[in-house]
Amino acid sequence: MQFLTSNKMADIVPNFFEQLDKKISQIEDKGSMIDLAKGNPDQPTPEFIIESLKKAVDLKTNHGYTPFNGKQNFLDAIARYYQRIYNIEIETKSEILTFNGSVIGISAIPQVILNPGDYVITTDPCYPEYYTAVSLAGGKLYQLPLTRQNHYLPDLSKIPHEIVKQAKILLLNYPNNPTGATATEEFFKQAIEFGKKNKILVVNDFAYAAIAYDQRPVSLLQIEGAKDYAVELNTLSKTYDMAGWRVGYVLGNESVVTALKKYHSHVYSTIFGAIQDAAVAGLDSDQEAVNHIRDTYQKRRDVLVAGLRNLGWDVEEPQGAFFVWIKTPAEYGGQKFAELILKQANVVVAPGIGFGPSGKNYIRLSLTHDEKILKEVIKRFSVLEY
Repeated sequence: MQFLTSNKMADIVPNFFEQLDKKISQIEDKGSMIDLAKGNPDQPTPEFIIESLKKAVDLKTNHGYTPFNGKQNFLDAIARYYQRIYNIEIETKSEILTFNGSVIGISAIPQVILNPGDYVITTDPCYPEYYTAVSLAGGKLYQLPLTRQNHYLPDLSKIPHEIVKQAKILLLNYPNNPTGATATEEFFKQAIEFGKKNKILVVNDFAYAAIAYDQRPVSLLQIEGAKDYAVELNTLSKTYDMAGWRVGYVLGNESVVTALKKYHSHVYSTIFGAIQDAAVAGLDSDQEAVNHIRDTYQKRRDVLVAGLRNLGWDVEEPQGAFFVWIKTPAEYGGQKFAELILKQANVVVAPGIGFGPSGKNYIRLSLTHDEKILKEVIKRFSVLEY
């Protein structure tokens, strides 16, 4: 018997990255295929974090259930980290909640804030999971286009008044996936002022907090008064190459964190205690490993951008994250150009349409391969016929 599923399941679009995986699985010549579509870090987790995990696994205290909100040593380490890196004071008992990866926070925040029909304002393009998170909460999405002319920052003054009246969340993501843009302090000030004026929660998905190339990215919580109107999601996935470890957290506004704790205690599990102990080692370290990871991506960025520009491609240099956002030739949309690249060069890239309508004439390339492979990509692209 085939059971009917709920109406909300009909509104869920297929996972964009799962669809890319399926496409890759169908490729016959996988031996020479190069995957530049996904953002899965290729560098190993720093050895001192791995060693910390090995020791923590032997601790009996880590063999049982851990506290729902996170082990106290992990919460304290997060607070120390934000104090040291961003000069922000965080109250561990009321302003932090840990997750099995920050994507859980992306899903949970709409659940605890939205009523059916409420709007979330975000950008176009955006991280694809925002669509599903809002849909599952019964909300609606209003998207502001990101343009090169505006440095891929949304113009908050362009939001219609009727949308503002129905909005509960402004969801941002800087450093930005997929454009590689970073937010300025001035823009974040505008965002907090917007939230204050309209009683709207401001959220920054800070997944690429440590991956920026010219200067350290601004934390939304560095803005004066931000904790009254905002929360920030963060993760160890990109910062310490710990994507498979599933360690993330949210911090900021006490009332929102309190609601998330209540929700989280019913629908999600806790993080294995040994992994939390290893995360402490990363957060409390001198961050030299983080600098090495960032510098590696910067070298790759410089190689790929320079090579593509030499081919005459319209490429901007990303300021953050580890993606290159590329406008396709005028006669091609992103989907069609991605298919051409796969067919002629056996390179998988992400079509920009997967990130929103404004991405239809773009493709996204990932920097999660070493310079030798990126040079091979450039070589293959040099003989494309289009």
